Amino acid sequence: MALRKYFNIVVCLCLFLLSAVLVSTPSSALAGSNGAVKDKFKVAWTIYVGWMPWDYGASSGIVKKWADKYDIEIEVVQVNDYIESINQYTAGAFDGCVMTNMDALTIPAAGGVDSTALIVGDFSNGNDGVVLKGKSKLADIKGQNVNLVELSVSHYLLARGLETVGMSEKDVTVVNTSDADMVAAYQTKDVTSVVTWNPLLSEITMEKGANKVFDSSQIPGEIMDLMVVNTDTLKANPKLGKALAGAWYEIMSVMSAKDKAGIAARESMAKASGTDLAGYDAQLASTKMFYKAADAVAFTTSDDVMKTMKSVAKFSFDHGLLGDGAADEGFIGIEYPGGKISGDKGNIKLRYDASFMKMAADGKL
Repeated sequence: MALRKYFNIVVCLCLFLLSAVLVSTPSSALAGSNGAVKDKFKVAWTIYVGWMPWDYGASSGIVKKWADKYDIEIEVVQVNDYIESINQYTAGAFDGCVMTNMDALTIPAAGGVDSTALIVGDFSNGNDGVVLKGKSKLADIKGQNVNLVELSVSHYLLARGLETVGMSEKDVTVVNTSDADMVAAYQTKDVTSVVTWNPLLSEITMEKGANKVFDSSQIPGEIMDLMVVNTDTLKANPKLGKALAGAWYEIMSVMSAKDKAGIAARESMAKASGTDLAGYDAQLASTKMFYKAADAVAFTTSDDVMKTMKSVAKFSFDHGLLGDGAADEGFIGIEYPGGKISGDKGNIKLRYDASFMKMAADGKL
């Protein structure tokens, strides 16, 4: 009896301690859905020069190495259609997804999904372009049908390009075309103008009579390539952010080296994207990759990011991409490092977080 009495006291004490822990645990950590504490995660990627490192990171074991370090699992999944990958992320099928800054604003953020740009991997510096068939000047685009992924960064690039020659979208007709169909569409007789990104851009410009007449190097820093994660998921699971950042910058270190390991890494990325090493290196040459975490932090914390996002927000509002309730381009709040905010402070749905990149830069992951 004495032993049982002692056992009961111990059980009661354990239950008391457990209840105290539960009470002190943040509600976000106990919440269901995206705010849940968990140990398995899924991130999506699609084929693009700046996102091929995620495929290499998965196949080489680098992602697993960093996931193991934080006692979690990260599944890296390829999705064939870029916009569909973002739609799936927005619907909750993925915890993270690669996407551009504009698409992060107009799809998940505009859809009410609070999202964080965890890693700013690069910006397009010629990887997105306008191609005309048989014409050599952007001004020649007037009156043409233009095939592009409507309301994507290609659409934004077209609008910015038209501004440089004193035109606007009313001077052309946009034809919505999936990135999966872009090359085949260009090869048809009726298609005379396309706007797209690499590796599709490189493939199209190899066609006879194809001329790239405007590209993203003429608006440097405006088309950023990000790893975006669900904000609630990240808050409840900072290990995910640490593992992804750690893996990314190890991949960057490997692929940027000129040794055999670096060449092998880029060859792997080239093959997975449907080209060879020379072709992939050519795409990298028109991409401002932030191989060093410190460079990514410097860019992300600069005032240029807010300036760009204000421009992107205006374009998005003008095209009805910020949702039915948007009264102006500031409808969605965007938070930047240092607590700076553009747009509605009461409706922040997109956040640039440099803290995990800073940890990588400081060797604290």
